[in-house]
Amino acid sequence: MTGNDPGHDFSGDGSTGEGFTEDAAPPAPDGVDINKPAAARIYDYYLGGAHNFKADREFAEQVISVIPFVRNIARVNRSFLRRTVTWLAKQGVDQFLDIGSGIPTVGNVHEIAQRINPDARTVYVDYEHVAVAHSRMILDEQDPHRERTDIVQADLRDPAAVLDSPITARLLDFDRPIAVMIVAVIQFIGDADRPGELLAQYRDRLTSGSYLTLSNLSSDEVPPEWKAAGDKVVELYKHTTNPLFLRTREEFTAFFTGFELVEPGVVWEPQWRPDEPVPADPSRSMCLGGVGRKP
Repeated sequence: MTGNDPGHDFSGDGSTGEGFTEDAAPPAPDGVDINKPAAARIYDYYLGGAHNFKADREFAEQVISVIPFVRNIARVNRSFLRRTVTWLAKQGVDQFLDIGSGIPTVGNVHEIAQRINPDARTVYVDYEHVAVAHSRMILDEQDPHRERTDIVQADLRDPAAVLDSPITARLLDFDRPIAVMIVAVIQFIGDADRPGELLAQYRDRLTSGSYLTLSNLSSDEVPPEWKAAGDKVVELYKHTTNPLFLRTREEFTAFFTGFELVEPGVVWEPQWRPDEPVPADPSRSMCLGGVGRKP
């Protein structure tokens, strides 16, 4: 569960102006290696969160030195999530499966959906211990009896663990439409893990009228200097627990096999049904997004 909805400002360095100290760092849950940066905690730092450690912050600053507006890329991605969940809820979807939900801040999927339909149900999925622990803390306050929301600790690459979890089975009815949200996650799944086949396993469990929301970082169709910066960031992420895989528009679009793309199709995230002015160069978001409907 991650949140913050900052709009599309790509100016400056994207800094939140927030500082971080070791004293402010959260205690590490059992089994968490705080000495090696992890994608969920790095992303939390980009968004101005406090659930990250020294190794995560130092790594994030390396990325920021290469792409100074990376914080705003993260925020635009969260804005995309907000708009897609809002749109889906307005289409009558009241079941959400958010895979790779991350560390909670504000504006989580269940909060967005329940503004439209208070009875909407959400199952979060993440394998990062910190993300799961803090998600449970939030849900303990908001939905202590887990009547409409819960979290499964599982990996996107293990569809059976996600789909056959007792938590998933209790909250979601697969005979009715479900919106599967995989936002800013598939970019951490390399070709060796056959992401297209993984997505097909999720698709095949969904009934007609269900949706898939995806986003993936891309340096396709961007200025040469941005592509070079993207390549440098990919090299940096090889030293984390979550290597990064940028994809072309064609490669990303192929992930929607078996789905009908909702207008406007695969676009740069700020272009997907915007509710505020689109920046002059939306490719600077460096993230493609789309929503597909299972016929």
